[in-house]
Amino acid sequence: MSHEVARRLAISVQPVPKQDAEARKQNFDETYLGFDLNAARIEASRCIQCPSAPCQEACPVSNDIPGAFALLEVGDIIGAANVFRQTSNLPEMCGRLCPQEKLCEGACVVGFAIRPGGQKEPPVTIGKLEAFCTDYQRQQVGGYPLPRYMPEPTGYKIGVIGSGPAGLAVAEILAEQGHAVTVYEFWPEPGGVLVYGIPNFKMRKNIVDEYIAYLKALGVEFVCNTYVGKDITLDQMLATEFDAVFLGTGAGVGNQMEIEGETLKGVYSATEFLVRGNLEPEALPEQYREPLPKLTDVVVIGGGDTSMDCVRTAVRLGAQRVSCVYRRTEAEMLGRGEERKNAREEGVVFEMLTLPTRIIGDESGKVVSVECQRMELGEPDESGRRRPPPVKGSEFIIPADAVAIAIGYGADPVVPQTTSGLKADRKALIQVDADGRTSRPGVFAGGDNVNGADLVVTALADGRRAAEAISEYLKTVTPKRRA
Repeated sequence: MSHEVARRLAISVQPVPKQDAEARKQNFDETYLGFDLNAARIEASRCIQCPSAPCQEACPVSNDIPGAFALLEVGDIIGAANVFRQTSNLPEMCGRLCPQEKLCEGACVVGFAIRPGGQKEPPVTIGKLEAFCTDYQRQQVGGYPLPRYMPEPTGYKIGVIGSGPAGLAVAEILAEQGHAVTVYEFWPEPGGVLVYGIPNFKMRKNIVDEYIAYLKALGVEFVCNTYVGKDITLDQMLATEFDAVFLGTGAGVGNQMEIEGETLKGVYSATEFLVRGNLEPEALPEQYREPLPKLTDVVVIGGGDTSMDCVRTAVRLGAQRVSCVYRRTEAEMLGRGEERKNAREEGVVFEMLTLPTRIIGDESGKVVSVECQRMELGEPDESGRRRPPPVKGSEFIIPADAVAIAIGYGADPVVPQTTSGLKADRKALIQVDADGRTSRPGVFAGGDNVNGADLVVTALADGRRAAEAISEYLKTVTPKRRA
């Protein structure tokens, strides 16, 4: 081990300040306060600049993490931010939302290096540094940095369906090339899952607002409150004005438990619970504009990141007891460990190895409790996780005046059903090649409507690949004649 590497490995991890649990329970502000400049530079200097850069290899968009940290370490924060922007359209968001412990930080050599004294240190805090650099840059330049020169219009027009991470990446890349881009969004405001699926305490909304403003400055148009497949079809779009279309509709259809009582008043899909709990009424469709009632006992069913968003939202809405019910153990949970830690700090009760069997209502049809059954871990199933069979005679009741069902999402079948020549599987996932081309010429897709419910960064990576494929496709066709 060289002297320089040993010096870097001896630097202790810099703690990331966050709001005290009791304080943050009273607000929807971001939990993590972020690094200051001095701590960020020290943390960046923990990177040992290994030539193989396993962190970069583990990143779905291949961010040059060592390159960015070499600049940050010497105080060139803008330069570091630009390195992230070379490969990522959403570094502020990925820095906050990616499960870095399973991706870049999980591959970081610093986290498992053997030091002379035998002590262990965590990996470099890559995600929080990525957010720090790009936040700092936006504060300095007053928003997302625009290109020095605006491109000449090409005459091509591209429709993007869905304004989540994949769709926004496609819109940005193609607009920078001079193509006219129109983004269609089902919700009243653009941003998709970034606005309607991510609570403010994980990522403040003005980050998305600034990015949308930047895309509009690039010439991107947004058409909201539009359900493609119902209000307008893909066939109509291609027949009239668009030379190519990208489908980034995500996976927004909440899975159901299919147990008694799911239709009771006070039982919500995770999406409805989150949007009514986190957003102003004017940002919501008519049916969701009434705020959630005052809550006392909230039960959230599921163990992923969405369930953590729900339990932590319930805490901030003033619920006195919030329970997360999950049929396996924490070892099988798919979500982020730091989110579970934050939830526990905020007083959430975890009922592991517990399966809801029935939701119970009163005579007026309002939920009053959830009947559950204890489970035990059995043999692994096809996913590799141990299957949990029930324990006989272990039934018990959890009081509840609200239940949120957060057991995963599926793709919306409407677009495949209403589009001729578009192949999808039985789960309505659109079939594509490695670059996002569908079975219909001129139609491309990526993100959760292809992969199933996944990460912001994997949707972003899909969008970037598809944008490149759309650029190549446009070279083979003549622009549609437009007035």
